[in-house]
Amino acid sequence: MAENTKRVLVLGAYGFIGAEMVRVLQAAGCDVAGLGRSASQAARVLTGVPFVQGDLTRLLQPEDWAPLLQDADAVVNCAGVLQDMAPGELEAVHRTAIAALGAACAKRGIAVVQISAAGAGPDTGTEFMRSKGRGDAALRASGAAVWILQPGLVIGQGAYGGTRLLRMLAAVPLVQPVALADAPVQCIGMADLAAAVAAAVTGELPAGTYDLVEDQPQTLEAVLAETRSWLGFAPARRVMRAPAWLLPPVAACADALGRLGWRSPLRSTAIAEIRSGVRGDPEPYRAARGQGIAPLKAIYQSLPAGRAQRLDARMALLMPVAVAVLSLFWLASGLIGLWQLEAAAQVLLAKGWSAFLANSSVVFWSFTDIALGLAILWRPWAARACLVMAAVSLIYLAAATAVTPQMWADPLGPLVKVLPGLMLALVTHQLLQER
Repeated sequence: MAENTKRVLVLGAYGFIGAEMVRVLQAAGCDVAGLGRSASQAARVLTGVPFVQGDLTRLLQPEDWAPLLQDADAVVNCAGVLQDMAPGELEAVHRTAIAALGAACAKRGIAVVQISAAGAGPDTGTEFMRSKGRGDAALRASGAAVWILQPGLVIGQGAYGGTRLLRMLAAVPLVQPVALADAPVQCIGMADLAAAVAAAVTGELPAGTYDLVEDQPQTLEAVLAETRSWLGFAPARRVMRAPAWLLPPVAACADALGRLGWRSPLRSTAIAEIRSGVRGDPEPYRAARGQGIAPLKAIYQSLPAGRAQRLDARMALLMPVAVAVLSLFWLASGLIGLWQLEAAAQVLLAKGWSAFLANSSVVFWSFTDIALGLAILWRPWAARACLVMAAVSLIYLAAATAVTPQMWADPLGPLVKVLPGLMLALVTHQLLQER
């Protein structure tokens, strides 16, 4: 390794922003390692990149960071959470862990590049922005060399969170649904964000706080229209503006799903941030670098789009529908089995089964169906529940073929109809793969 090679630790390294920062820093000649919660996700996203498993909610003291910083010249923080998934998570991830990191880096002379958010500060409307602001302030006070980069809405080749929501909405056929259509939004391309991070790490950007946003804000409706055009979808025949009264119940439902592990971009914090606008001041960064941030149209012109992006947008739109259909299907199957217990058991009784064995079998498989219908609603289990659904469907088909083969010729097709459900479970399993 060359003596001037920077050794950089990237926090949140397999995320939407973090993964791109790893690639760009490697291309700039840095020796990069990643840190995050999931070694399995890192193995899929960061092939060949050294990775340390770590949870910011447990790195709350400067000494907790010491073993992770031994070989680092700089740390780039790409980690963050939108809302508490557990009590105190926002404060831990955005402020406490980052304050501890700053203190540890100051002691060792390690630079810190913090990817914050445009508008973060102590007096903002959401706890997300306030906690981000507290973390930024703690880093400034730490004594370490610090760059606070506050990007607007980040647009990249991939999609996650807000950008995924944009593409989902743009994929709606014929009409364009939009809420808070007039909300002002300033964007930044992933390439410009990566260039700013690389400039900070290599010392080409003076330490300080910078908003990374395009010059002129655009309305959310205009951003959606540009996204739809970039994806290559036909222009919407009509724009359907969601009324303001619809947003609180939508946010409440999304927050409830959040407690089941689903990180919906429609949670109350996201809606509140869109309502207040995504804005910043581009001038300090322009003055420091001699150039500003590319506008949205130029960002999209620089990104190739084709069938893969359109398919991803459509599948993201269909995924929640697929999960809901599977849950309802399996719950209904189990509940109907219990409700029609005698009729269901009669099929087995006609084959010579005892009443106890026939009734027990119907009850067991009915509760299995109900359990799977509920399991897919819990996000950590959802993908595995799909595989179990497929396996149980195959067991049903094999058992029915062995015991009651005549059901294949039933005019209502009870066995034939299992096959589409089996395929939907396998397809949904793939849709649930986040990265």
